[in-house]
Amino acid sequence: MNQIDIMLRTIALFTFIAIALLSCGSKQVREHKVLRYNQPNHITSLDPAFAKSQNNIWSVLHLFDGLVELDDSLNVSPAIAKRWVISEDGLDYTFHLREDVYFHENECFESNNRKVVASDFEYSLSRLIDPGISSPGSWLFTDKIRQDRPFEAVDDTTFVLHLSKPFIPMLGILTMQYCAVVPQECVLHYGSEFAQNPVGTGAFQFKKWIANQALFLNRNDHYFKGPSKLEGIKTSFMADKKIAMLELLNGNIDFVNGLESSFINELLDKNGTLLNDKKNQLKLSKSPYLNSEYLGINLEACPPNSPLRIKEVRQAMNYAIDRKLMLTALRNNVGQPADSGFVPTGLPSHNKEAVPGYGYSLSKAKQLLSEAGFPDGKGLEPIELYTNKDYLDITTFVARQLQKIGLEVSIEVLESAILRDGMRKGSIPFFRASWIADYPDAESFLCMYYSKNPAPPNYTRFKNERFDKLYEESIKESDLESRYDLYHSMDRILVDEAPVIFLFYDEASRFHSPYLDGVSRNGLNLLKGWQLELKDSIQ
Repeated sequence: MNQIDIMLRTIALFTFIAIALLSCGSKQVREHKVLRYNQPNHITSLDPAFAKSQNNIWSVLHLFDGLVELDDSLNVSPAIAKRWVISEDGLDYTFHLREDVYFHENECFESNNRKVVASDFEYSLSRLIDPGISSPGSWLFTDKIRQDRPFEAVDDTTFVLHLSKPFIPMLGILTMQYCAVVPQECVLHYGSEFAQNPVGTGAFQFKKWIANQALFLNRNDHYFKGPSKLEGIKTSFMADKKIAMLELLNGNIDFVNGLESSFINELLDKNGTLLNDKKNQLKLSKSPYLNSEYLGINLEACPPNSPLRIKEVRQAMNYAIDRKLMLTALRNNVGQPADSGFVPTGLPSHNKEAVPGYGYSLSKAKQLLSEAGFPDGKGLEPIELYTNKDYLDITTFVARQLQKIGLEVSIEVLESAILRDGMRKGSIPFFRASWIADYPDAESFLCMYYSKNPAPPNYTRFKNERFDKLYEESIKESDLESRYDLYHSMDRILVDEAPVIFLFYDEASRFHSPYLDGVSRNGLNLLKGWQLELKDSIQ
């Protein structure tokens, strides 16, 4: 080692010691109150009509409000509508609006105090289903609303939604960001540029968007719930999740959502708890996430000799997977084994006793294969499993588990967009997928297997007359206990028919700065900026 190297190492050592001495036992001060968080995927639109993916949804949530919203327990709560009444026949939803909600100041208005009125919701929801807009949220009202004037502004403070048939989950649907109110003047003023110049009612208002780099929002000091304790929000777009986590550890951003598999052992122990040496740098917030991870089977796309066509083989595959080991080995026990049907934990209708699912049992798996005519797997044709690179570790684990019962599985890795396109077109027989709730009701999961639904959501092309009948009964049933019974019956059919290999119910993992308070633990993993606070200091 030469003299220059020795000098550089000495300087580095003293610098490290100085930083450590300054940070240990001293008060660290946070000077600004702008929340900085990262989205690995770029925002594509700030128009609520295009709030399809999480990156868009979170930003729209900061900027816009709807008639109703979800509290942290996933109960439907008032937002711009202060109360509502549902008619006895379940067809008319009458909302009474607050009179103190204003759109953000913008040049498109004649005055700076543009109040939200019922006709704004009539316009916004009509726009959502307008074929000319081509909103990915237009499906929300398909076959559910009256043909003639489904959205009606009775007066400035009374808005009525008219359904063509009862649909009990409708209130939950209205909490989705697709249903936020937008001002017609601004949509007309900006035209196709409204997606880059959003004007809403939310706790934050648009400042600047640098494509693929960052989004900047300022606090709305006139927010109807009261101004946020944050001064603003900066969203960055670092595609590499490892870099984003390092930025969080270095104090350059305040919040990172989700786990990076290659980084997991650097942060969590095998029980899913934050490592001791990270507790001064980070906080971890975990909660059930309304997301079911699974392997889907499209029988229509399976070759005639595919073992996937045989129910007993599909059941055997479900018994052959040690889900607890998978979660321990690959996810440090973040998530729960999917051992009770398709509806995940976190929903009140989830009931393990009412819907017994698949545990790990090689003996049962081998018995089922023998009953199907494949003792010890002899005669089973190999199958291909399609996935993307993010789930290669899980699909590899599953393939090795299935080898133990004599089923050979080869893995084909596709780009995410190509995989989704193949699932939608029905050209892929066996695929890794996940389904995240759009709204907090089991119907959001069970609709995937209603035969009259296209893909999405029915990627498996599942058809079962008994299931369809139960589904149609459930969306009309207003009694909560009776509706849950119908949900359980449907889920038991899915367990028996096994159109999927059940993997795990996800958990949301949110890593954030110790300065940050108010991070909500909601099953839809929404980042509610208005509830957040950046403390002045930490000890």
